[in-house]
Amino acid sequence: MALVLDEDQALIKDTAREFCASQAPVAELRKLRDEAEALGYSRETWQKMAELGWAGIVIPEQYGGTAFGWMALGAVLEEQGRHLTASPLFATVVLGASALLLGGSASQREALLPKLASGELTLALAIEEGPHHAPFGSALEVKAERDGWVLSGKKCFVIDGHSADQLLVVARSSGKPGDREGLSLFLVDGDAQGVKRTRSSMVDSRNAAIIAFEGVSVDADVLIGALDRGAEILEPLLERARITMAAEMMGTMDEAFARTMDYLRERKQFGVVIGSFQGLKHRAADMFTEIELARSTLLDALSALDENRDDVPMLAALAKAKVGEALHRVSLEALQMHGGVGMTDEFDVGLFLKRARVQEQAFGGQAFLRDRYATLAGF
Repeated sequence: MALVLDEDQALIKDTAREFCASQAPVAELRKLRDEAEALGYSRETWQKMAELGWAGIVIPEQYGGTAFGWMALGAVLEEQGRHLTASPLFATVVLGASALLLGGSASQREALLPKLASGELTLALAIEEGPHHAPFGSALEVKAERDGWVLSGKKCFVIDGHSADQLLVVARSSGKPGDREGLSLFLVDGDAQGVKRTRSSMVDSRNAAIIAFEGVSVDADVLIGALDRGAEILEPLLERARITMAAEMMGTMDEAFARTMDYLRERKQFGVVIGSFQGLKHRAADMFTEIELARSTLLDALSALDENRDDVPMLAALAKAKVGEALHRVSLEALQMHGGVGMTDEFDVGLFLKRARVQEQAFGGQAFLRDRYATLAGF
């Protein structure tokens, strides 16, 4: 169980920090927001990330990747979270590449993974259909037709779904919503006839989409894995999503805390810096403790992914719940310690709180994750 980065992982993290600080800082997110950039991220910046090897960081070398592993990817995502960097890395690599690695056929992997590793192709996972995370709640219908399939239904909160080249769609091929069995995964072109994508800008100024599938016809070979057994791919895929989202959340929390500490050292009241007030010192110490406990949980979960340990499902729930709980507290404290000015758009701390609220709910909020952890523990 590695709770520290090795030399290569530390180098990747340092490179990611320098790159995001110079090429994709918080100011860049503001620019994307204010200019209503259609893509939602900078294509040029994304290509530079791919050139650094980030798009192929968990993809085997035989498909053009670097295979540095999940701890390394977590380090990159943490730095993206620290700078609120907008990129398709999470949707394309964590969700898209994982689905292909977990259930794609040999021909699908050979055709798509090299394009993912080079940054040429972007993917998005279309799973949610309601206001709350429900992994097996899909009702989007799929029917066999001639030599292919027809998909009909709607998905919401599809991260980077409005711009992705292809969509990984979770569909109901048998059973009823809520059943674990009867789910199937299909790869659909984002611009296929009958696909209608509506971009919905989130409170954190990032991208999600509502996507309608109106009788969309696809070929037989776009099925990922076996028919009706999509949950066998979906469950480990979502575990990877929760752990790596927790890594991004860790960066968001770290930076919100650091900026708050800087403010406490600068802001003066009654002729002294407010960081000298005992009450604020206690609150800062409590935040620091929560952050370090969350960090240990996250590193254990990332290590478990790399080692393919049996406790990955439990650690995925634990890590995102623990990091989410700490992030919720730190982001609120950060805003409160900045006082009224923290509520203004001029200060970045409000952007970190908004991002935190979206991150907390993605792929399961704390209530969902606590319930899942208890279930896996046999309660």
